[in-house]
Amino acid sequence: MSVKERKERERAHRHQLIVATARELAESQGWDAVTTRRLSERIEYSQPVLYSHFRGKREIVGAVALEGFTELTVAMRHAVADGPAGRAAVAALAGAYVDFAERNPALYDAMFLLDTGLAFADEATPAPLREAFGTLLDTLGDVAGDTEPALFVEVFWSALHGLVALTRSGRLPQDDASRRLDLLVDRFSGR
Repeated sequence: MSVKERKERERAHRHQLIVATARELAESQGWDAVTTRRLSERIEYSQPVLYSHFRGKREIVGAVALEGFTELTVAMRHAVADGPAGRAAVAALAGAYVDFAERNPALYDAMFLLDTGLAFADEATPAPLREAFGTLLDTLGDVAGDTEPALFVEVFWSALHGLVALTRSGRLPQDDASRRLDLLVDRFSGR
């Protein structure tokens, strides 16, 4: 292995260490606890080393969010891997999405609620976001009916996100969460 290859590997490792540490800190203490000072102390590298990878917290949160979209895509693909159709497919995707959001609250916040600079539905949309949308589109395109499939998926995703966000914030009672999700699934599967 050349010196250049070793340095590239070490840089990639440091990059991943920063992202993983930010995510761990956010999940345990919230995003307000994620500061460049605290991260540099935890990873045992100076702040200038951290800034050689990211321009600041916003980019770090964005990197965490990209990981989250990759993981969400895997979870949704797994949920529909056996090829459910119709209502079963919509229910599988919705269940995987809600479960992901509940298991990863800080990660979900990074993906959808914090300023990361990540573009949605745009030419600059990063691949992990496109892949998550594509997974929904591949599965839900069959139940879109006369509606343009991409528009159908945008509205489904928005409604699902709204249920997750409002339930997590306590604005909607947790007691009826499964009934709300069933209603959403029924409406988007044509029932």
